[in-house]
Amino acid sequence: MATMIDFLSGAITFGFLFAAVFFLRFWRQTGDQLFVAFAVAFAILGLGQAVQVFANIAQEDQSYIYLIRLVAFTSIICAIIWKNRGT
Repeated sequence: MATMIDFLSGAITFGFLFAAVFFLRFWRQTGDQLFVAFAVAFAILGLGQAVQVFANIAQEDQSYIYLIRLVAFTSIICAIIWKNRGT
């Protein structure tokens, strides 16, 4: 069972990093800074998932895992607010 959990956690990490590269590609095409914020947020989420796997945390009761996610979602919220403020 632990092997399956590790495999699925790796797949989730890959998905987060794939999404980060996906948004970086759109940033290169458009130059919009919102895509950079999404790419950074997904990279941070991937890093947090990898930390959770490598630290062998079966339960998500460690506060630093939530802090990593908080940083990612805060960067998305700040980027959306910055984008909608206008000039």
